[in-house]
Amino acid sequence: MLKERMDKSKAADADSGWSSERSAELYGINTWGAGYFNLSEQGEAQVNVDFGDHQVVVSIMDIVLGMRARGLHMPAVLRIRNLLDQRIKVLNESFALAIEQGGYRNNYRGVFPIKVNQQCHVIEEIADYGRHYHHGLEAGSKAELIIALSQLRDHDSLIICNGYKDAEFIDLGLYARQMGIACFFVLESLTELPLLIERSRALDVEPLIGVRIKNSVVVDGHWSQDSGDRSIFGLSTDALITIVDELRAAEMLHCLQLLHCHLGSQIPNIRNVRSGVLDACRFYAGLVQEGAPMGYLDLGGGLAVDYEGARTNSTHSMNYQLQEYCTNIVESICETLDPLDIPHPVIITESGRATVAYSSMLLFNILDVRDSNPGELPEDLPEECSENLSNLAAVLGTVGEQNFQECYNDALFYRDELREEFHHGQATLRERALGENFYLAVLQRIAVILPHLNRVPPELENLPELLSDIYYGNFSLFQSLPDIWAIDQVFPIMPIHRLTEEPTRSAVLADLTCDCDGKIDNFSTPQGISRTLNLHELKADEDYYLGVFLVGAYQETLGDLHNLFGDTNVVNVAINPDGSFEFVREFHGDSIFDVLKYVEYEPKKMQEQFRLVAEEAVRSGKISIPQRQAILQAFKESLHGYTYFEHE
Repeated sequence: MLKERMDKSKAADADSGWSSERSAELYGINTWGAGYFNLSEQGEAQVNVDFGDHQVVVSIMDIVLGMRARGLHMPAVLRIRNLLDQRIKVLNESFALAIEQGGYRNNYRGVFPIKVNQQCHVIEEIADYGRHYHHGLEAGSKAELIIALSQLRDHDSLIICNGYKDAEFIDLGLYARQMGIACFFVLESLTELPLLIERSRALDVEPLIGVRIKNSVVVDGHWSQDSGDRSIFGLSTDALITIVDELRAAEMLHCLQLLHCHLGSQIPNIRNVRSGVLDACRFYAGLVQEGAPMGYLDLGGGLAVDYEGARTNSTHSMNYQLQEYCTNIVESICETLDPLDIPHPVIITESGRATVAYSSMLLFNILDVRDSNPGELPEDLPEECSENLSNLAAVLGTVGEQNFQECYNDALFYRDELREEFHHGQATLRERALGENFYLAVLQRIAVILPHLNRVPPELENLPELLSDIYYGNFSLFQSLPDIWAIDQVFPIMPIHRLTEEPTRSAVLADLTCDCDGKIDNFSTPQGISRTLNLHELKADEDYYLGVFLVGAYQETLGDLHNLFGDTNVVNVAINPDGSFEFVREFHGDSIFDVLKYVEYEPKKMQEQFRLVAEEAVRSGKISIPQRQAILQAFKESLHGYTYFEHE
């Protein structure tokens, strides 16, 4: 099978003059892939796994074929366990290197925010592999705390409890503390402290307390409006002093050991990170001077992922590398605390996105294409046809580099006039259809001219998007990629095969949902954000697969049941040092039965109700009893089928 794919790709390459290298450049995989992804000479997307003394590459198409052989249909989420492990490793080792080089006199403790990806197998892997680095977990709710308490493998790892906490939440954390687990309660408001003191005394357990401050630094990116003084998180300076005073009065100031400061999410500019750390250190020093022992500095999340591969401070990118991030944090702490003779604290970060994003991708097949090509144009127009139709045909024959703007204006005018005639019954349906085809043909000829211009007229800037094809993908945007719909997040998207062939079609993507928002029309390219994506023409009797990469953060957690499309199939793959791979876990996606239960239907009752409908059809003579049986069987099988498009 592999040899067959190699032979086909070489033949396609020879015919087109295209290559994997040109596809890699087109889709930018060598930049946003961060060394974890590349393209093979055979034109297939690959996963790269580092085993220290050597690197292993595995074709994603080989994994897809393995999924199909196991009855796992598209769409599917593919998780590469090795990439999750590598991200934990590189984060911890980058901080270790910065600490060593900077002469820092303490260590680093990472924690993973469970909210970023709550899936059991993800948290289990983080806890299992992370124990080598004492990598802990962050919980923002009782449910997440229960996950943390049950999954943590190492008592030298930390549990950070953020968010608002009731008595039950606090009791769970205090019991953890009683068992020797370093579980910190981070105070978000003044109202939490009296309850924490009361429950601590009731259970006779001294808590580990942290305070979350409102950092004054305003960061760049998506979440800039929630940073600085307008942040919804953190205590004001006055509230912070009140907590210090109340803890001192309760003889519990010695329990205050952690300062928490969350700068924001997906921070693209390293200057924001450095400024935020410097500001946090001033608060930390102030608490030490107030008599709190301290010892831990939690800088929250914010470590970005370069979704664009642009290496700039744009919203979906980052203008720094991981090692630079770690070094800046270490240097900023030393710069602030050393002149005050304050001991270096344990550095904590809550990197979620940067930990899990690379390990997951959404794979789906294309079901259909709606192109923008005009229909066949006749050599001669019908007799006594609309004058506006004749004028459109005349415009098509005169399009050139010198008059394209005039031709565009004329074509638009005559098309609109023809539509008005149709609305008033003065033009036939066939005339309107023919007029639309002539108009499209004019636009296509103009589109060929535009790339050669020094300046494109503003009214023609969206012409490529207007003429783009619509590729219908077997997925739900709302279920699997909610950030695209909700916050205009950009993810790298590309075909995972046929990459020795030139992608000649310009396209936008539509999902299976009956919703106008169910489309993707923002794509990352090496030249910046594009409204279209270059794709290949579909081949008869051959699936065409696309991958959406770097989707490990938030997407599965935030998905909904729009149009009752449920969870997709999920596979966890482990790549071995010899280049083989194994399906460690397989999770079949929701059936229709499952999603109906989610929205409070009772499928068995629905089946009985439909049986009554079918029985009535038999009584009325509309169907026979054998037909009834076939219909009921189809209904039953559909209930237990995949919510997405299925085909063999």
